[in-house]
Amino acid sequence: MRKFGLIGFPLSHSFSKKYFTEKFTKGGIKNASYELYPIEKASEFLKLFQSNPELEGINVTIPHKETVVQYLDELDDSAKKVGAVNVIRKEGDKLVGYNSDFYGFSQSLEDFTDGKIPERALVLGTGGASKAVVAALKMMNCKVTLVSRAKSKEVLTYEELKKNPDFVKENLLIVNTTPLGMSPNVESKPDLDYSLISSDHILFDLVYNPSESTFMKEGKAQGAKVKNGYQMLVMQAERAWEIWNN
Repeated sequence: MRKFGLIGFPLSHSFSKKYFTEKFTKGGIKNASYELYPIEKASEFLKLFQSNPELEGINVTIPHKETVVQYLDELDDSAKKVGAVNVIRKEGDKLVGYNSDFYGFSQSLEDFTDGKIPERALVLGTGGASKAVVAALKMMNCKVTLVSRAKSKEVLTYEELKKNPDFVKENLLIVNTTPLGMSPNVESKPDLDYSLISSDHILFDLVYNPSESTFMKEGKAQGAKVKNGYQMLVMQAERAWEIWNN
């Protein structure tokens, strides 16, 4: 039996298990399974491979996309470029890290915009998913400004955005990489002044459950184009399957 899975914490709402289980069933893949492994510490995933010799690969989600890097034997160029890992493949005695979020986001955004990517973007959040989004946007020659609750040299705070409304007006792409708005906390949203959003804006939310987050609803009310993270998830999952079967 070929075995795959997902590590993260918590894992109460997993897209991956449902997606891959259905993929195996519909595709007639009878010798494969996909399981959830909720672990609090990234280092614990090493025990999974030790105790499950049939485990060929895993996906990685919040909060381990960056912390797993130190425990891997090698990094693929995709993971080096991003600085975060969301796919791990067992290659002989080695565990190799990859990043398929980069691929999923870039393909989904290009599809949604017909390749017409805005010149400037605000990326909300600084975690592992954010790193993949930033790397993809830079590849598309889009100038990125990071936004977070915590201030740092290269990151603006939400309070600074409110004091400088031109940041929102001039950055016509806003990407939410935080879990704000994700089920069950569907009423939460990034702390923006949504009255500054226009019909020229694109709001891309990596959240996929619910299908229309409060962040998206606020943008839609201002005439903005909005997209959730479902297609990105599908594309990154398919890319992960390619990696495991390469």
